[in-house]
Amino acid sequence: MEEGSRREEPQKEEEIWSWGAGTDGQLGTGKLKDELLPQLLHLPSLAASAAGSISMLACGGAHVVALTSGGRVLTWGRGTSGQLGHGEMVNCLYPKAVNSLEDHVITHVSAGWSHSGFVSDGGCLFTCGDGSFGQLGHGDYSAYSTPAKVSYFVNNHVEQMACGMRHSLVLLKGSLGSQVYGFGSGKRGQLGISVEKIKSANLPRVTAGFEDIQITTITANGDHSASLSVDGKLYTWGRGFSGSPDINVPSCTLPSLSFSQVALGWNHALLLTDDGEVFMLGGNRHGVLSNTEKLMNTAPNHLPGTESSSFTSELFILSTSLFLCPLTSFIFLVLITVDGEVMTWGWGEHGQLGLGSTSDETDPCLVRNEKEVVAISRVYCGSGFTYAVKAVD
Repeated sequence: MEEGSRREEPQKEEEIWSWGAGTDGQLGTGKLKDELLPQLLHLPSLAASAAGSISMLACGGAHVVALTSGGRVLTWGRGTSGQLGHGEMVNCLYPKAVNSLEDHVITHVSAGWSHSGFVSDGGCLFTCGDGSFGQLGHGDYSAYSTPAKVSYFVNNHVEQMACGMRHSLVLLKGSLGSQVYGFGSGKRGQLGISVEKIKSANLPRVTAGFEDIQITTITANGDHSASLSVDGKLYTWGRGFSGSPDINVPSCTLPSLSFSQVALGWNHALLLTDDGEVFMLGGNRHGVLSNTEKLMNTAPNHLPGTESSSFTSELFILSTSLFLCPLTSFIFLVLITVDGEVMTWGWGEHGQLGLGSTSDETDPCLVRNEKEVVAISRVYCGSGFTYAVKAVD
């Protein structure tokens, strides 16, 4: 769903804010309740220490994985499938270190619906949590409450992992032709390993179509998968957008454009071009594509208000929800402006828009706290909840 890599930056004091769904402890407030407005967290375990400050968060179905600048990992929230990696299958209200990874320097983390992935600086991949679809890559369908090394890649250098709802992608370093692998649920083509539908795979299998393409980024969410190549080409596979047919192997999408970032949602994607324009693919349930009267009548949809490159080069998205209706998926989006303002819209049932209500919004709205705008440098989204990080001068 959402993944992150450790950033080599000077340590700065930071404020961490959270809001939205919190009934599994995923907000880190110590309370089992939703929060409709941004809450400033007071978490000693997340304060700068020998392990370093928090450099990245990854948010899953109802759990959070924090990566420090020193390569250490803390997790909290729902842990009933072992996704927290604490050696037990229980929830945790506050950040807690994943002790089994302390002998490794972790550089990349990812969080799925109920599973987690961790990549070390030595290129080792560790996974834990729900494995009922094979998404952990251990050759079985078991749950693991402690991160276990994925032995399939013992002779390879893993660079990135991306967790979808019930599937996983892996990007290898310096391995042109067999650099992307998929495992887990494949019923919508999200593994990209065969032109035929594959129900699931419990061991990594090569994603087809990248034999002569250098991939730099992978991402997964829901039943979608995507990647960016070194020349900015976007490839998508898995569940089709807006009711279009599923794609079983990677396909170059919008080949006339060059992209710098892609973020996947439950049934949509948010795209950032090299020129700073933001585009969206997919459905507009709960206003996820903003006011349709303001959208260009083309595909993909151009997000109103971005013509002057008003958005920062970093964008994040969430799509999945704990609750699904037969005909719709619940979606919300978050963007950061160059001034550090956070704008949200879409599904708001749990307060994940941070606007003080549970209403849906069809247009981007400015997030405020106590009537003041909080200048934010990074945001991260889980299923119905949001985290924001502010650097303190």
